[in-house]
Amino acid sequence: MRTLAIATKVMKELFCDKRTLAMMFIAPIFIMWLMNLMFSANTSVDVNLATVNISSSVVKTLDKVDSVSTDSYDKKSEAMQALKDEKVDGVIVADKDGNYTVTYANTDASKTSVTRQALRSAVTSSNTQTLLATVKKVRPQVGQEATAKVNIDEKYAYGDKDTNFFSKMLPILIGFNTFFFVFLISGMALLKERTSGTLDRLLATPVKRSEIVFGYMLSYGIIAAIQSTIIVLSTVWLLDLEVVGSIVNVIIVSVVLALVALAFGILLSTLAKSEFQMMQFIPLIIMPQLFFSGLISLEAMGDWAVVIGKFLPLTYSGEALNKIILHGADFSSVIYEILILLAFLAVLTVLNIVGLRRYRKV
Repeated sequence: MRTLAIATKVMKELFCDKRTLAMMFIAPIFIMWLMNLMFSANTSVDVNLATVNISSSVVKTLDKVDSVSTDSYDKKSEAMQALKDEKVDGVIVADKDGNYTVTYANTDASKTSVTRQALRSAVTSSNTQTLLATVKKVRPQVGQEATAKVNIDEKYAYGDKDTNFFSKMLPILIGFNTFFFVFLISGMALLKERTSGTLDRLLATPVKRSEIVFGYMLSYGIIAAIQSTIIVLSTVWLLDLEVVGSIVNVIIVSVVLALVALAFGILLSTLAKSEFQMMQFIPLIIMPQLFFSGLISLEAMGDWAVVIGKFLPLTYSGEALNKIILHGADFSSVIYEILILLAFLAVLTVLNIVGLRRYRKV
């Protein structure tokens, strides 16, 4: 009977907590809906290839392949510059002996696979047609076989032949891990100080709300910077991640994102009454950012997904980290993304200062 009484008491308290009920029953449905949007998105890839000295028959065969288009260049240097500028996904060059050299951008393993299959099919088809035309004129001797040999030398602008789709995800996952752990730890730590009465005693002093916020931001910011640096370095080392650009720029972007996560965690900790309620924000704040961070192309999900992505900091950190790690972009190329992240930081900091009014009216 006592067990039943305790269970009844807990159930009554649980049903009185509307936020907990919403997290238990609505949040899973929300997360599954987001997953459905992600995995039902159009996953086909569009590949644009630069061709140099390629026969018209090969080009025509490539253009017939769905989602593959070609641009002809007179010089290899111009085609390689287009590859560096992310205008094309691969460069195909033919020499006088009929050999082909293809350089893959290789930042997307699926595009590399499509390019490889399309090129081999196109070259084989072209060689076969040429061989058949020759056979009509000169009959092969007995014991000889008419074969269409494909000579393709493969090179990679990023990674190597073993690079897979996970390599494209790693830059985004670096940002996600940074945001998640800084958000969780900073929010929990400040919430503990508030529930223990430390923050209330501080608010009872003449110190300004802005000074409190900046003080917490400075102290936790140092920890967040160290933590984000460790995440970047450990990812590069443990997962053998190739960084084409400067790893210093990767750390800078991660630190700025960590400060945004810190401000976000502090803001939500002022709304939560307990550590349990703080945890309830994770499916509503963290998970949607992961889904809209670029793991799945936002364009493939629809225009509405692109609009939502513009209001989430992980979208911009993902773009910046992708540019630096996969394409070797310098700091000037990611200034726009960093400025957007700093704008998030400024807005959240102001909201934190305003949010302390609920605890002190002076």
